[in-house]
Amino acid sequence: MARPAPTHLAGMIAATAMCAAAATEAAAQTPPGSLVLNEQLQLGDVVAGEVLNVVDAQDQVTVTTTARGNEISGAVQNDSLTATSRQTLRGSTTASTSLTLGGDTAGTVTAVTQARGNYLAAGAYDANLELSSRQDVDDVYVGAASEITGEEARLLGGGSVQAAAIANTTAIGGETAVIAADIDQTSAATVRAENFMGSRYVPGSAEFSSQALANAAASNGDLASGQALTVRQRSSGESVEADTSANAANAWDLAGRANAGANQAVFYNQGGALVVASDQGNAGRVSASGVVTAYDFGAATVQARGVGNELSAGNNDIYLEIDNVQLNSGPIDASAQFSGGNGYDVYVGADAAGNVVTGYACSECQGVIDARNSQTNAASVTAVAGATVQGSARAVVAGSNAVGNSATFYVSRPAN
Repeated sequence: MARPAPTHLAGMIAATAMCAAAATEAAAQTPPGSLVLNEQLQLGDVVAGEVLNVVDAQDQVTVTTTARGNEISGAVQNDSLTATSRQTLRGSTTASTSLTLGGDTAGTVTAVTQARGNYLAAGAYDANLELSSRQDVDDVYVGAASEITGEEARLLGGGSVQAAAIANTTAIGGETAVIAADIDQTSAATVRAENFMGSRYVPGSAEFSSQALANAAASNGDLASGQALTVRQRSSGESVEADTSANAANAWDLAGRANAGANQAVFYNQGGALVVASDQGNAGRVSASGVVTAYDFGAATVQARGVGNELSAGNNDIYLEIDNVQLNSGPIDASAQFSGGNGYDVYVGADAAGNVVTGYACSECQGVIDARNSQTNAASVTAVAGATVQGSARAVVAGSNAVGNSATFYVSRPAN
């Protein structure tokens, strides 16, 4: 069960909200409004796929492929909403995009491939939102795969190609809102996102990325908002993997990025208090791999990041409270590799961490952080970055960073 929020948080949120804006006060006085009770159960597989064969395209090539097991979304404005949601996925969810490009593609190549098991999105605007959400994914496969091939392909306009696989997603947004949310996410799935590109010539800027997450929760409260959030995340699947491989004979500005995480929670607030109680646990392998190759190159960038448990909570106002517990027992690894012949600048970075927490508040608001943090990592953490240049290059910058537990709390001036 998720741990209850501190008993004093209701008073803290009410006080900051009353001082923030009259609109928030009016919303707080609104009588009980709408009620939503949702229960979704997906038993079979959900599959989405696209296969395109394009020769000498004179303009853009754009493809979107999405597969979702369970999905619910909604919002409330100038009222109040109480919502209870239960989503369960017992079948695999896969999305795939295959592009074969021949000759010259004059415009930008854009491809987005997404596979999501359970998805919930909620919004509150000049309103109160009370949400209780539970998401469960069984021992199934959640995967997104993107592939661009063509030995003679010339991507003259560059491109942006993304592949993302996420087992559970909860996303909350609000303006001048009071948000109270209890989020419970459990995944036993194997999650994999892969992105491959092979071509001859890429004179435009091109970026290829993959992201794999077992559990993802995010909440953003803007203007005069206050939030009380409780999140519990568990990942026990065999692996969470992100793999990107971007390859060209001649590339002017080519980037390959891979990001993998078991549990991720990102919360931001402005105009009131932000109180977060977080409990994250991972027992599976997390792996991120990025590869870029180019015989001739201008700029080449490779980034890989793998994290077991991650919490980020920031308040652009006076008060932030964090009660955080993280336990990682699955191996974490990140690998970033570049190989090329002759060119200019190469940037390679690999980051791996068992547990990460970041909390920040506003110094101009005389911000206060009240943080209690417990982190335990019981597995190996490995980060490897490498670059091979067979001819000549102007600059090669490489770095790798591996850490078992990382905690950062600070009060700073907000960016303009």
